[in-house]
Amino acid sequence: MDLATLLGLLGAIGVVLAAIITGGSPIIFVNVPSILIVLGGTVLVVMIKFTLGQFFGAFKVAARAFIFKLQDPEQLIEQIVELATVARKDGMLALENVEIQNEFLAQGVRMLIDGNNREVVSSVLHKELQQTIDRHKWGNKVFTATGDVAPAMGMIGTLIGLVQMLSSMDDPKAIGPAMAIALLTTLYGAILANMVAIPIADKLELRKSQEGQLKALCIDGILAIQEGQNPRVIESMLQAYIDPRKRNREAEPAV
Repeated sequence: MDLATLLGLLGAIGVVLAAIITGGSPIIFVNVPSILIVLGGTVLVVMIKFTLGQFFGAFKVAARAFIFKLQDPEQLIEQIVELATVARKDGMLALENVEIQNEFLAQGVRMLIDGNNREVVSSVLHKELQQTIDRHKWGNKVFTATGDVAPAMGMIGTLIGLVQMLSSMDDPKAIGPAMAIALLTTLYGAILANMVAIPIADKLELRKSQEGQLKALCIDGILAIQEGQNPRVIESMLQAYIDPRKRNREAEPAV
């Protein structure tokens, strides 16, 4: 569970709700037609921009903004070095006896065991990497589009409310409530865009970078194992994927 996403979302909603509750009756902030215009209109307009598969697939990808367990790069490098040591000492077939938790790394190791050449291994793994990036990219695009469309739908709802208000100017008492309802759609659009859609889009962009980096690390490690490189050379090469500050701390002698 990504606590940053969960706490940020719940905290932002909580702050807004607290402001609404402490400022008066929360019932005045509830208007069904406004909700339908913003939510329904945004969903349908965004759906126009994408295929159904891309649109509904984005919600599955969005789960990674909340539930995502990122493997530690240092642990991944340690396992790759272990695999390299086994392969160098006992041959590729001995890798069958090593338990591998990372599914992408395990896929690459199976290809090595099966005796595939470098071109095949590299091609298959890079295609898998690209598929991962594409899934995150389309998820990011759907939620970015939602962030763009929601305020516009809110404005459309406001304009509709203003037209209805101006058509009943002969009743001054109705102008205030009508204006409040008209502005609610703008509020709903702003909340949907800035508290939900855009933050999730940004988090998916981060996930794309993180997962892509880990899979690129695996690909470099697998190809190095196939070439029979020295495990220590492989470890040194893969250190490039670790934050330099962490590398520096690891290099410091223990006191």
